[in-house]
Amino acid sequence: MSWSHPLEVHLIDGTYELFRHYYALPSARDEHGREVAAVRGVLASVQGMIQAGATHVAIATDHVIESFRNGLWPGYKTGEGIDPLLLAQFPLLEESLSAAGLVVWPMIEFEADDALAAAAAKAARDPRVERVIICTPDKDLAQCVQGERVVQLNRRTRTVFDEAGVVRKFGVLPESIPDYLALVGDAADGYPGLQGWGAKSSAAVLSKFVHLEGIPPDAGDWHVNASNAGSLAATLRRERDVAFLFRTLATLRTDIALFENVDQLKCVA
Repeated sequence: MSWSHPLEVHLIDGTYELFRHYYALPSARDEHGREVAAVRGVLASVQGMIQAGATHVAIATDHVIESFRNGLWPGYKTGEGIDPLLLAQFPLLEESLSAAGLVVWPMIEFEADDALAAAAAKAARDPRVERVIICTPDKDLAQCVQGERVVQLNRRTRTVFDEAGVVRKFGVLPESIPDYLALVGDAADGYPGLQGWGAKSSAAVLSKFVHLEGIPPDAGDWHVNASNAGSLAATLRRERDVAFLFRTLATLRTDIALFENVDQLKCVA
């Protein structure tokens, strides 16, 4: 099937959207007494995108908060502490989106972020697609940005990050984001990074060496402006295996089969 107008694919982080609306909207119950305010908010938001012109849309959710990463690192995020009234709305959101004729990917073994990454990679390979828009502020997804073709959109602030925007924000290329997160850590996902490695030092080193394995063991070979380079190098040598584990946690999977071609993402409602 061919399209006479530029084709854009919108990939939405349903988990983020549900959390965002849950904490932004007043409580509302349906006729069965179920809390539904967040679900209604997400539905209205997505329908607003479609009314504004979005034609190819898919939403990924964390049907189960835990994933394969919990088996790799004991401190990785879980559903513990999440309000039960929020958790209970995940299946309802998935059912409601599907009933509205939208493509939904409820993730169990993998995370919603993995689905977004895999879908973005596949959609970007379709020559008909002019732009893939990943709708989430999650810094993990910055690794998926490709030039101006695959971008990240924070729908709350209406900020779009292309590759140049990722570099301005983090100081590294999209391909270095997993390495960057391995060093600085990600409190939201439950891993701490390496001691002493902050955002500025990590960006300075990775902007030069790109990946962890490219960083020379001797700080004297770095030639970067970091006063504590010696201690950073010692930490990296000592905790190299941990750093690589954290990078594995931060690296999104793109080998998940979710759809055959972007025609399947066309809104039918």
